[in-house]
Amino acid sequence: MNVLKTLAVSFGSAMLFMAAFAYPQHASAAEYENALKDVEQVQAVFDVTSKSATFANAVFWAVENVYKDETVNALPKPPEAAVVFHGPAVKLLSNDAAHHEGQDPSEVAKFQERLAKMRDDGVELEVCAYALKVLGVDPETVIPAVAVVPNGFVSVVGYQAQGYEVVRIP
Repeated sequence: MNVLKTLAVSFGSAMLFMAAFAYPQHASAAEYENALKDVEQVQAVFDVTSKSATFANAVFWAVENVYKDETVNALPKPPEAAVVFHGPAVKLLSNDAAHHEGQDPSEVAKFQERLAKMRDDGVELEVCAYALKVLGVDPETVIPAVAVVPNGFVSVVGYQAQGYEVVRIP
């Protein structure tokens, strides 16, 4: 519990972090009665900048739950999800361990494996080439599950223009 508390305080998102572990795996339709009222489809683009693999692993459980949730999947149209990485988060996507300084290697590996599974689930994963350049990450070292795009902000805006809701993960 000490680790959870430290992470939550460190990232200024205690409520989000604790909710990721306290929330049940599957919710009933009644629990989303207001949120999903008259909704035909959930479309979300997750805008990710967090540089902590440990934090990302905790939060990405909730990201996966958005498109895997039984209630969301019972809507008339299947859910669609995309994740766009920029800022310090791009270092987590490199297979070059030099970019993981200060990270637990097992947490980085776990995060990269999770992303590969998400890609297999049909989630679009993109990383900003400009952020890679600014942070000194060779695009050739980006894990195969993630597509390199010229500008991550264009991706976020593009998904939003298509009707996706933006969810920030700072």
